[in-house]
Amino acid sequence: MRHDHLITSKQLSRADIETVLDRAAEIDDDPSAVADRHANRLLGLLFFEPSTRTKMSFETAMKRLGGDVVDMGSVESSSVKKGETLADTVRVIEGYTDALVLRHPKQGAATMASEFVDVPLLNAGDGAGHHPTQTLLDLYTIRENAGLDDLTIGIMGDLKYGRTVHSLAYALTNFDARQHFISPESLQLPREVVYDLHQADGGAGIREHDSLEEVLPSLDVLYVTRIQRERFPDEQEYQKVAGEYQIDMETLEAASDDLTIMHPLPRVDEIAPAIDETECAAYFEQAHNGVPVRMALLDLLLREGGDDDE
Repeated sequence: MRHDHLITSKQLSRADIETVLDRAAEIDDDPSAVADRHANRLLGLLFFEPSTRTKMSFETAMKRLGGDVVDMGSVESSSVKKGETLADTVRVIEGYTDALVLRHPKQGAATMASEFVDVPLLNAGDGAGHHPTQTLLDLYTIRENAGLDDLTIGIMGDLKYGRTVHSLAYALTNFDARQHFISPESLQLPREVVYDLHQADGGAGIREHDSLEEVLPSLDVLYVTRIQRERFPDEQEYQKVAGEYQIDMETLEAASDDLTIMHPLPRVDEIAPAIDETECAAYFEQAHNGVPVRMALLDLLLREGGDDDE
């Protein structure tokens, strides 16, 4: 991997992805081997939106590499509340750290912020834009459960505002993957994303549907997403689609015995709790994988940016 920043999965080649996933597998097998790899390194966390898994897994990853974190804290308790610009905030915190992780509600914020810093900056979600580190842990989970070539995947739910979906879809064009996108018409993939995906693979592996039933039996992986209330500009529009796409035990009757069900979490009512006890459920494994994958990513970026011994 030779990138100063990770802003979008579109910048990752198949080789880049496999480098991160292979390193993550090594770390997963023997975390102690990298326990002091980045002692005295600091990771800056700048989260302008709420986060549980992403924020805590980055913090865990950095500490398990021997480093530590400094956290901007809530927007309400920071200088942002006084009117400080994002550009100024990242330039200040860059001076304290060796790398930055940014989550922001505005699409494109990570791209803009990266122009003002020299340390590696990782996009942890920018509005309805991209979430490339989530994509890497998603790909790791898919590879562990179903493989990444000759793959048929269904991606269902909020495809319009779902940044995890956009990032994953772009990354999967590096592999032999057939992608089925399932959503209500009002939450279909943005047309510019569809155009990009067709350009990337000639459109051969891209299909859109409004119903799961017609494609479920053929799927190796079903990636379910939450209908994101916070992204809707109109509450009435949210209520029209809330709860429309749900998975329960009855749904699984038509699925392959080897189906893997994933979800970036948090879930609301998209997946019935009874599914948790089945062999299909991989979403808690998926959340766990955030630590070794983010350890691998930080290890690669920090070692390239510093003078650690190989």
